[in-house]
Amino acid sequence: MYNIGICDDEQAFATELEEMIGQYARESGTEIRTTLFCNGRELIESEKIELDLIFLDIQMDVMNGLEAAKRIRAKDEKVSIIFLTSLTKYALAGYEYQAVNYIIKPIKYVRLKRELDRWLESYRREDRKYILVTNEDGRHRVDLSTLHYLETYNRNVKLHTDSGDIISYKKMKELEAELEDAHFIRCHSGYLVNLFFVKRVGKLEIILTDGETIPISQPKRKLVMEKLTDYWGDRL
Repeated sequence: MYNIGICDDEQAFATELEEMIGQYARESGTEIRTTLFCNGRELIESEKIELDLIFLDIQMDVMNGLEAAKRIRAKDEKVSIIFLTSLTKYALAGYEYQAVNYIIKPIKYVRLKRELDRWLESYRREDRKYILVTNEDGRHRVDLSTLHYLETYNRNVKLHTDSGDIISYKKMKELEAELEDAHFIRCHSGYLVNLFFVKRVGKLEIILTDGETIPISQPKRKLVMEKLTDYWGDRL
């Protein structure tokens, strides 16, 4: 599921763009959810909505797109932004906020399709390397190469990384599903471990490369050993 935001104070245009994105989703077989915002202020105040891509109009009366992008980048460096504008000179200014591209209005479906194809290809490549986590501090990109293990913590999940701990409001099952194709395994009902950081396995504990230990349940030990053997074998 990809979450795409459309922020534009021209309701007719926003609705048309939403319909074209829906057409793209149907034709490409891609699951996309769109959310409309009528101005920049509404967009930056939408803390509970996780967006992967934002179509952001530059010229809006209530907080223009450049100001909104500035505030977004202060909290989230990774969300993709494609600026919308009627004037090229404004679009060029948008690259200061790491825009993916800009589109001159009015937009045609063939151009939208090209932009979404390009963005999805890039996003899917990167998607194998990190996950996005949202909490009260904002939106965080967590590189899998730095993520040691995940731990159930006060009805949330604590991610233990090279640079410290990050709380995620998602359930462990949700994160386990996101990491299904990566080298992570559920070693205990409350723990999900990155096999890259496993040094050895004891009777009921896993010792990580930094010396930290996490529990392993007896019913899961056999599966963990099988996965770990396969993982180490692939690297020999």
